[in-house]
Amino acid sequence: MEKNFVEEVQTDFEGENSEVTRIIIVTGLSGSGKTQACRFLEDLGYFCVDNLPPVFIPKFVELCSHASSHVSHVVLVVDTRSREFFDNLLHVLEEMDKADQDYEVLFMDASDDAIIRRYKETRRRHPMAPSARISEGIAKERARLESVRGKATYIIDTSNLAKTELRDKIKQLFGKNEGVGMNISVLSFGFKFGMPLDADMVLDVRFLPNPFYLENLRHKSGTVQEVADYISEKTVTQEFIKKLDPFVEFLVPQYVKEGKSQLVIAVGCTGGMHRSVFIAKHIFDLLAKKGYNVNLEHRDLMKNDVWET
Repeated sequence: MEKNFVEEVQTDFEGENSEVTRIIIVTGLSGSGKTQACRFLEDLGYFCVDNLPPVFIPKFVELCSHASSHVSHVVLVVDTRSREFFDNLLHVLEEMDKADQDYEVLFMDASDDAIIRRYKETRRRHPMAPSARISEGIAKERARLESVRGKATYIIDTSNLAKTELRDKIKQLFGKNEGVGMNISVLSFGFKFGMPLDADMVLDVRFLPNPFYLENLRHKSGTVQEVADYISEKTVTQEFIKKLDPFVEFLVPQYVKEGKSQLVIAVGCTGGMHRSVFIAKHIFDLLAKKGYNVNLEHRDLMKNDVWET
């Protein structure tokens, strides 16, 4: 005898315990900010799937628990776009409750006026009333979502929220404890190979003394102690670092406070072999000591005639 979808769900959750440690189901009204909330959750390190029919939730959680690259934090956006499949959501949640499967429901809401304004700005049709007034679609959707709203763990009303305020709410509710925050990339490069397109901040250090003009240092990179000593012992370098360190120490926390998820600090010299490599390493060490999530990359180092690194 063929199983119905509720029996399928129950079978899936009676198997081995899932390794997924946090499941967030995002639902709510069309135009209330579900997509934006999902983007902010993705920035926090969650694996996000949009418009998943509810009946597939158990299978998807099981798939994540057996993934070769462990997926422990999952966001599933489930809403009325899945049409008749959406009506299965309550049944799926009930089976998850019976199986002691932890989950959280984030319900995104907004006033009718706010939703109508957003739809008029984007000139899109409401999915519940493609050929009727937007207000009629909102009324139908509210009625259909009423029971699901009662299962909500969190309700966020975005009627008067700026994007930054929504981001802060999402971070407060769902920020993970693994220290996922702003990722900083410190990148050295050579101007003759082109500026990095993804740089947020570019430091031009071509004014520093250039080891290229010394035969014994020309083919050694800025990672070599002899080259580093030559650059660092110069008065101009010492004066620059005295100004650079407080600048970086002030600026980076401002980006963190602003909610930036990634910061790329690019340091350039002519060839990306000596001066930029040395200064980039200095910035990396400074930020690493401060406890930031930082990585170091020398983009153009090996494009030069390097004998020693």
